[in-house]
Amino acid sequence: MQNNTELYKTVSQLMLDGKGILAADESDGTAGKRLALANLPNQSGNRQDFREMLFTAPGIEEFLSGIILYDSTIRESTDQGVPFVDVLIARGMVPGIKVDGGVRQLDQFEGEVVTQGLDGLDERFKEYYKIGARFAKWRAVVNIGEGIPTNECLELNAVHMVEYALIAQANGIVPIVEPEVMFPGSHTLEEAEEVTTRTLNILFSTLKKYRVDLKGLILKSSMVLAGDTNPQQSTADEVASATLRTFKLSVPRDVGGIVFLSGGQAAKRATENLQAIASFGKQPWPITFSYSRAIQEPFLLAWQGKSENVSLAQKALLYRVKMNALAQLGKYDASRDTK
Repeated sequence: MQNNTELYKTVSQLMLDGKGILAADESDGTAGKRLALANLPNQSGNRQDFREMLFTAPGIEEFLSGIILYDSTIRESTDQGVPFVDVLIARGMVPGIKVDGGVRQLDQFEGEVVTQGLDGLDERFKEYYKIGARFAKWRAVVNIGEGIPTNECLELNAVHMVEYALIAQANGIVPIVEPEVMFPGSHTLEEAEEVTTRTLNILFSTLKKYRVDLKGLILKSSMVLAGDTNPQQSTADEVASATLRTFKLSVPRDVGGIVFLSGGQAAKRATENLQAIASFGKQPWPITFSYSRAIQEPFLLAWQGKSENVSLAQKALLYRVKMNALAQLGKYDASRDTK
């Protein structure tokens, strides 16, 4: 039987109290949407500058345990020639890697998609491990609409996630499984709760069926909240109650940890909702954040692509990760969050 001690050690490093994970794993194409916030064109040099400023921002290691990278980013270096992976490791942050290949329309299932990217995954994991990655991420997209998601689509995505997780663990890499229930839409809080609970029940029954080591795995989950165009928006307390109720009905107690995606929420709202969840006290699993835009947007808006704004932008980044770290501990005060 495989010895997964190193996987458990990585999970422990990632799920430390008062720390979270930065998702800086946008594809080269999606990175253009981030750079647009700083009024910059989507060019490789601008992407490299953007990531270097993120990874070298003073003090962030106090509040971040790991950073998820994209394939091109994990191979890049600073202007001084230091590989980004070495920068993260030297600062005590665990490098991770996004490995899925995005989604495609699922034939015969209108409005539903399936994640691809299993081809050559074992070889890619072996390379990523040599580069320094110790955890990975695979995302599935769950749309809510008339008659969807179907169980058939959820089951197919779960099987793909299982295969990814088994290959990751065989290569000494902790798999993050991310079934993202999409925020855009008019669905109610109750509909989101039903879909999220069903999605996670199907996922974990499949993971257990194929003997994935749940202690060496992390769930990256959406918070349960009404769709962004629903007129009845969820309060932080409603989000926390629905989310924790969902987890207790669907997530086995031996899962290594749970991290939240921000999923299009405004930066401050994502922090407030995390605080509300933490205010319910200790749960069977360690829980923290793994935000992308909700952390990066304040940085990009402060930077605006200008060298004279780098320090200001990095301070904005530090401030946002600190606020989320406080929320993870249940110590965040929204009335004092003025940025």
